[in-house]
Amino acid sequence: MAEDSYEDIEDDAISLDDTDDLSSDRDIQGLADKVMKDYQRAKDYRYQDEQRWLQSYRNYRGIYGPDVQFTDTEKSRVFIKITKTKVLAAYAQITDVLFGSDRFPISIQATKVPTGVAGDIHFDPKVPEEHRDKPEFDSPYGYAGDGNDLPPGATRTTLMERLGSLKDKLSGVKGWKEGAGVTPSAITINPAEIAAKKMDKKIQDQLDEIGAKKKLRHSIFELALFGTGILKGPFTESKEYANWTDEGDYEPIIKDIPKLDYTCIWNFYPDPDGNNMDECQYTVERHKLSRHKLRALKKRPHFRADVIESVIELGENYNKEWWEDDLEDYSPEHSIDRFEVLEYWGIIDAQMLKDFNVDIPEELSDFDELQANIWMSGGRVIRAVLNPFKPVRLPYMAAPCELNPYSFFGIGIAENMEDTQVLMNGFMRMAVDNAVLSGNMIIEIDETNLVPGQDLKVFPGKVFRRQGGAPGQAIFGTSFKNVSQENMMMFDKARQLADESTGMPSFAHGQTGVSGTGRTASGISMLMGAASGSTKAIIKNVDDYILSMAGKGMFQFNMQFDFDKTIKGDLEVRAMGTDSLMAKEVKSQRLGQFLGTVSAPNLAPFAKFQYLIEEYAESLGLDRDKAVNDMEEAMLQAEVLKQFQPAAPPQGQPDPTGAGNGNIGTGQAPVPGEQGFSGNEQPQQQAQGHPQQAQAGGQPAPAMGGNM
Repeated sequence: MAEDSYEDIEDDAISLDDTDDLSSDRDIQGLADKVMKDYQRAKDYRYQDEQRWLQSYRNYRGIYGPDVQFTDTEKSRVFIKITKTKVLAAYAQITDVLFGSDRFPISIQATKVPTGVAGDIHFDPKVPEEHRDKPEFDSPYGYAGDGNDLPPGATRTTLMERLGSLKDKLSGVKGWKEGAGVTPSAITINPAEIAAKKMDKKIQDQLDEIGAKKKLRHSIFELALFGTGILKGPFTESKEYANWTDEGDYEPIIKDIPKLDYTCIWNFYPDPDGNNMDECQYTVERHKLSRHKLRALKKRPHFRADVIESVIELGENYNKEWWEDDLEDYSPEHSIDRFEVLEYWGIIDAQMLKDFNVDIPEELSDFDELQANIWMSGGRVIRAVLNPFKPVRLPYMAAPCELNPYSFFGIGIAENMEDTQVLMNGFMRMAVDNAVLSGNMIIEIDETNLVPGQDLKVFPGKVFRRQGGAPGQAIFGTSFKNVSQENMMMFDKARQLADESTGMPSFAHGQTGVSGTGRTASGISMLMGAASGSTKAIIKNVDDYILSMAGKGMFQFNMQFDFDKTIKGDLEVRAMGTDSLMAKEVKSQRLGQFLGTVSAPNLAPFAKFQYLIEEYAESLGLDRDKAVNDMEEAMLQAEVLKQFQPAAPPQGQPDPTGAGNGNIGTGQAPVPGEQGFSGNEQPQQQAQGHPQQAQAGGQPAPAMGGNM
C-alpha cells in the first residue's frame, strides 16, 4: 500500500471542527440528542434479547438464576453443564471447518466476463516490438525470422484456410484461451486472473497480520452461545514493523493496513426496525475506555482533541447496565473507573448537518440524507465525520446461528436446549436426593423398653440394654424405596431431547457407549453425515452474513485506499466456508479416484485436469499456486521434459537392452522345462517332419500338402 494513502483521503473527509470552548458546542446539541434518542430506542427494544442471552450465559456457566428457588429439604443443588458441552462442540466443529486450511476462508476470483480490464492478451515474443501492433502479426505469411517456411504450392487462400481452421478448432476446445495457436510461439496472458491472484494474496497477508482468525473465532463463539456473532471493519490501523539501520539504530517502519475487529454482542445496539444489516439505518456500539485509551483517540483522524480533554477533566462517566453484575458472576456492587463512549453509524439529515455549520461538498449538496460517523462521551460529540467508505456501508457484519426472520438477533445453541437443561437439572437433583434418603434408614426407638441413660447412637455392633417390662420390639427401622434409576432414565431421555433440539448429537462430541448403527465404521459415518446438516446451515449463515461481507470490505478497502494498479480489476469475493465441509482425507480420496477414472484415453478429453490437480494439491495441504502449473507453464515444462528422455540408438547400432529398442520381450531366458527352451525333448512326429526345427526347439510347421 502506498504510504499515507489512507491519511490523504481521510484529510479530505467532511468532519466537525475541534474547539476548546464548551459554549460553542451548544449549536450541535441537536446532533447529540439524535444520537442519544436512537441509542435509547435500540436499547429499550433489545431488553427481551438481553434476558434470553443472560439465561443462556447462566446455563453455559452452570449458575442458577434468581428465578430458581430451593426449599429447605432440597439438599442437592447440582447443575449439569450439558449446555456448555453442546456450545463448545458446535464452536469446535464450526471453527474446525472454517480454519481447516491455512487460509482465511475467503478468496478473490476474476469474473467470467471481466469489465474494465482485459480478459485475455495475446503476445508473441518472437515478433519484434515495433511490429507487434501491425496487421502482419495476424498475416498467414508470418514475418521474417519466424522459422516457418511456406509449403510448396501455398497460396494466401490455403494459408488463411489453414489458419482459420486452427482457430476454429481451438476456439471450440474448452480450457484453451482465445488466441492460443495463432502463431507457434504465441503466449496468452489473462490480466483479470493475475489481478485476482495478487489481490487474494494481498488480502490473505493483511488478514494474517491483523490476526483475523482470532477475531472471527470470538464472533463464532458468541454465535454458538447467544445466537449472533458480529465482526467489524475494515478500518485503517498503523502497524509498526521492527527495523534496524546498519548503524544499529532502531527505526521502525510504520504502515497503514486494514483491520477487522470483533464486537461483543452486549455492546452492539442495531436499528430495531432492521432484521439484518442491509435493513438497518443505524447502529450504535458502546465502548468502555480507560483514560489512556480515550486520550489515544486524539491521534486518530478527525477526533476533537480539545473536546476529549474536556471530557476527561469532568471525570469518569461509565454507567453499568443491569446485566453486567450477572456476567461478573454476581460480584459485589462496585463502581467502574472508565468512560462510556458511544460510536454511532447511520443516516443524518443533510439539513441538520448544514445547521451545525458542517460544510457539505458541492457534489453532495443535492442529497437529503448523508451517512455519518459520530462518537460521543459524557453528552459531548468528540467526532463527527461523513462516512468515508465508498460505496457507503455500515461497517458491521452480523451472522445468526439459527436465522430468526422476524428479528435481527438469531437463536443460539444454549437457547434451543434451555427447557431440556431445566429438565436434566431437575431429574438429577431428584435422583441425588432420593439416593441420599434411601441410603439412610430412619430409626424409631421405644425408650420405655430400654434402660435409661444409654447412648442412642447407632453403629455396627452396638448393644442396647433392655429393661424388664412388656415384651415387644424396642427399636424399629424404616427405609425408603430407591427410585434413582427411574430418575436417571428420565435424565437420559431429556438428554436425547437436547440432542434433537440442538442438532448436535452426543456421539458427535465424544460420547462413548454408542450402540446400534453407530457400532460400525460405516454406521457412524452415516450418522456423522446426517448430524452435519445443522453445522452446514450455520456455516452457510457465516458465509453469507460475515465472510462474504468481510471479503467485500477488504476488497473495497484495497480498491479505494491502495493505488497499486496491478490489483485493480473486475473481481468477485467468494466465501469458502462451505467448501471446507468435506474432510480433507475424504476429498483427496475422491479426487484421486476421479483422476484415476478419467485417466482412460476415452474419458480424458472430458476432464478439466488443471482444476482437478489444483483441488487435489489443496486437499493435501499444498499451495495450489506453487504446486501446480497453469496451461502455458505446463506446455513449457512438457517441452523441457522431452529433452531429458533417452534417445533411441541410431539405425544399425547394437541395442544395449537386447529388446530391439523396445520394451517388449525383455526379461530372463527360458529355463529347462519352460516353453521356448531349446533343450526340451521334441515330439517324434515333429522331429521327423522338421528335423532342423526340432533341433532348434521350435514348434512344428504345418504340412504343406498331402497326408502324413
